[in-house]
Amino acid sequence: MPRTMDRDARKAQLAQAVWQVVLDQGVSAVSVRTVAERAGVAVGSLRHVFPTRSELVRFSAELMMQRVTERLLATAARDEPYEYALAIIENVLPLDPDRRAEYEVNLALLAERAAVPGLQQVSIDAQRQLAELCARLVEILTDRPHAPLLARRLHALIDGLAFHLFHQPVDSDTTWALDIIQAELTTIAGKTNNDVTSH
Repeated sequence: MPRTMDRDARKAQLAQAVWQVVLDQGVSAVSVRTVAERAGVAVGSLRHVFPTRSELVRFSAELMMQRVTERLLATAARDEPYEYALAIIENVLPLDPDRRAEYEVNLALLAERAAVPGLQQVSIDAQRQLAELCARLVEILTDRPHAPLLARRLHALIDGLAFHLFHQPVDSDTTWALDIIQAELTTIAGKTNNDVTSH
């Protein structure tokens, strides 16, 4: 068990080094050498864990998705479904520097999907998970288990807002995005603005 844990910790360390290289130099700079240098390990040590760049990039993307999922699952429950849905979506959108960096790394790594075997599936899985999340949020807001159009619209809105937030200058106002999400959640839940607590 300790050896497995050590290997898992080393893999996570290397993935984090990939993320930092992406943020500092761009995804094209990700190589066994640059990542080993950033992680402070020998190239041979890295190759022992990830024999190829493709395996390193794929794992880095998978771990990023896993951490996003874990963060969403850790979102505290709320008595009010609207408040819970809003908290979940706030955790998805790049509203602060950490989530903005996360989004940037995701975009960069998944852009490699044509060249990295298996990365296309990581991208498909990420979109499927977000679609399922939107369906679940719609269900708790409406008590309707089958509202595919509402769920798809919410999914598209989250994707679009994330893209716009990422491309606006750092430290720009983000309240407009939350206003849009709040309006959409209000519409889905069939509430009036007076029924929703202002934020």
